[in-house]
Amino acid sequence: VQLVESGGASVKTGGSLRLSCPGSGFSFDDRAVGWIREAPGKEREGVACLSPEDGNAAYLNSVKGRFTVSVDSAKNTVYLQMNNLKLEETAVYHCAEVSSCSGDWPDALDAWGQGALVTVTA
Repeated sequence: VQLVESGGASVKTGGSLRLSCPGSGFSFDDRAVGWIREAPGKEREGVACLSPEDGNAAYLNSVKGRFTVSVDSAKNTVYLQMNNLKLEETAVYHCAEVSSCSGDWPDALDAWGQGALVTVTA
């Protein structure tokens, strides 16, 4: 299993970014996929999680309406579209293969990538 994030960059407050994460060794059609973020001094946060069974996505409350997770099955790639970014969302964002989007899924990752650094500036 391999996941490789890309798209991280420095962006001003209110800006947008789209992170990409192609996967190999498994199919996003069969496995749930999540995006987590980690910042120094902060706990890991589960930003978004997409279930393959019903296509439903769950989001961290603070990103609802601004972030969207999606999958391109043909490319076996998951995306995280982030709009109206805030200063406090500076972090390393990882995509991850997870067993399900229920419970404490951010602490039960099956595989994850090296991460993409998103820096939000004033």
